[in-house]
Amino acid sequence: MSFWKSNNAEKRASDTMPPSQHLEAIGKQKVSGNNNETIAILRSLFSPNDDLTTREIDVLGQYEATVMYLSNFVNSERINQDVLKPLVTTNMTRTKVARGDVVRFLLKQALNFGEAYVEVSVTKLAEALFRGNTVILIQHLKEAIVLSTRSIDHRTPSHPQTEQAIRGPRDGFVEAIGTNMSLIRYRLQTPDLRMESMELGRMTKTKVAVCYVEGLCDPDLVRRVRNRLNKIDIDSVLDAGTIEQYIEDNHWSPFPQMLNSERPDKCCAALLEGRVVILTDGTPFALIAPATFVQFYQVMDDYTERWLMGTLVRAVRLVSLVFSLILPAMYVAVISYNPELIPTKFAVAVAGSRAGVPFPAVVEVLIMEVSMEVLREATLRLPQQVGGALSIVGVLVIGQAAVSAGFVSPITVVVVALTTIGSFATPAYNAAIALRILRFPMIILAGIFGLYGLVVGIILVINHMLSLRSFGVPYWAPYAPFKLDGMKDAPIRAPLWSNFLRPKEVSPENDRRVSPQTVEYAKSPPKRQRRSLTTGPRRGGNKT
Repeated sequence: MSFWKSNNAEKRASDTMPPSQHLEAIGKQKVSGNNNETIAILRSLFSPNDDLTTREIDVLGQYEATVMYLSNFVNSERINQDVLKPLVTTNMTRTKVARGDVVRFLLKQALNFGEAYVEVSVTKLAEALFRGNTVILIQHLKEAIVLSTRSIDHRTPSHPQTEQAIRGPRDGFVEAIGTNMSLIRYRLQTPDLRMESMELGRMTKTKVAVCYVEGLCDPDLVRRVRNRLNKIDIDSVLDAGTIEQYIEDNHWSPFPQMLNSERPDKCCAALLEGRVVILTDGTPFALIAPATFVQFYQVMDDYTERWLMGTLVRAVRLVSLVFSLILPAMYVAVISYNPELIPTKFAVAVAGSRAGVPFPAVVEVLIMEVSMEVLREATLRLPQQVGGALSIVGVLVIGQAAVSAGFVSPITVVVVALTTIGSFATPAYNAAIALRILRFPMIILAGIFGLYGLVVGIILVINHMLSLRSFGVPYWAPYAPFKLDGMKDAPIRAPLWSNFLRPKEVSPENDRRVSPQTVEYAKSPPKRQRRSLTTGPRRGGNKT
């Protein structure tokens, strides 16, 4: 793991207010060598909190020292075994070390920690304690030892909750960024994988890691991501969604311009395409940049299954996209302005079902859509056991009651139900929300202008998507600008051996991911020779 800090970040830290008024009062004060004075300063920062623990010991049996840590932020058993016990053991008390060499001796021979360093600033010591580290102060020494002892209980990797997979890995990201980084390294065991870390948030000091594969990812893309992250100067970063809202290209677009995922295999696939993955401590979701619109309708099942099944399922999702966006608006336009476009018998049946409905078609559809959105939101916010029952009651009981009362027509219920099911088929939740938002202006345009309004609405949506960029990459790629190689993984899912080039829109430094020999072998595999199966000796053979 490499650590980096640009000049912009240094300038940002010097030009803005400090993260805490208490730390501002300390200023640039150094460790004085008087433990009581330093402890008093540190205690003033944590007062009236009672989780700051101090333990007085004699290091090497002759030097007074104080061990400080937050009891709720560390593993107390590890503190006893790996910190206190080595410092006060009998063998250590017999060792004679000069006072000036105590810190060096402890770091190299007594304390077995992978992350241990010396600090002289009281402000840095306070920040280390806030992160869960342990501080060792030695009397009459103007430097302190900082040990990485942070230990937080977190859940183990489990099946992703928002990205279900029929065939594929079952592990997902967790809230601990260290675990998430190890899940990526587990799959990409290459020295070219880079994970650059930084901290965002004055108060939270949230660790953020920028992951990419050197030699594949465009250096300009990595530089663009770094610059945007360095310009974020806010109080807190509690989720990856906060970062997404600050670094996306168009803040007014309903379409998401960054892909989020809690699947390590999906993030690794993005890294191997030449994209950048951003991990945030405290959240199980990773950000993938740049993102194009076709990525929001691709899932890992498309690649783990054979290409015919992957193509069929992807076609079903595209049909669901059309249903979720334009089906209600098309129904309103045809019923209100152009009923001659539907067969006569069906038109008579629709007119009969709408007899007695007090509202025009556009108002009827809007009422049903709003009711469905309210029901969907209520289902999401309720407990899981109650939410499932509410969805069944809402669809069956409320819908049937509305039709029986003549409030809405049965055909409207069918159209809204198909639209809702189509939105559920969208793999990315934020992309489905974008279509749900655009569905309402499309219905209004169709209710006012008919099919002309529907066509104008579709043109405006497509024109807006053509104008979008995600870190400089066209949002509508590979359709516009048109890339023939990219079409092998856009409307269809071509065989893996035929899709041997990485996406050109991300400008990868190495665009080939399958060797020519493998492609030739996959195109024309060697013919299998038929094996002759014999059971026992041949008849008429020589007898012995």
